[in-house]
Amino acid sequence: MLEVTVVTSDDELEQILRLQQRWLIGNIGPEEMQSEGFLTMIHSLDILKQMHQLAPSVIIKDANKVVAYALVMLPECRNFFPMLEPMFANFDHIQWNRKPLNYYKFYVMGQVCVDKEYRGKGLFDMLYEKHKEIYQDKYDFVITEVSTRNQRSIRAHERAGFQTINIYSDELDEWAVVILNFKC
Repeated sequence: MLEVTVVTSDDELEQILRLQQRWLIGNIGPEEMQSEGFLTMIHSLDILKQMHQLAPSVIIKDANKVVAYALVMLPECRNFFPMLEPMFANFDHIQWNRKPLNYYKFYVMGQVCVDKEYRGKGLFDMLYEKHKEIYQDKYDFVITEVSTRNQRSIRAHERAGFQTINIYSDELDEWAVVILNFKC
């Protein structure tokens, strides 16, 4: 029985890190990257704890095993990840509905992952439905960027209702900036 919930323990955070390690871009081959998608950011247990204290992340558990996660990264976490500064700097210059992003209350999807054996069963959408349930009264939208090379993730975000509002490149990759509007 799958349970969609929020992180409540260090053990769950450690399980997130193990799942993350499995799908990091440097840990999978090019064929698997192409067919299954990939993750680019590495988190530490300490950073996940700090993020969770600000706003709990959503997970899906099968019994006691974390099989999917979607990390909440509030703007206050900006300094936790120096390599994400280009993303945050880009957000500072983007407008949405003719207003700068900083006009709105939003958070960043810090990372989303569904374990391979659970893919194709609607878990990705379940994660975002729970995000909306928990955070729609507090935030206008969730925003993230997805590598344009990660077509599996691009398609999944589109299916979940995200819209692309910007595409830019930095020294690492080309990124699609996508928003899930909580107010529509």
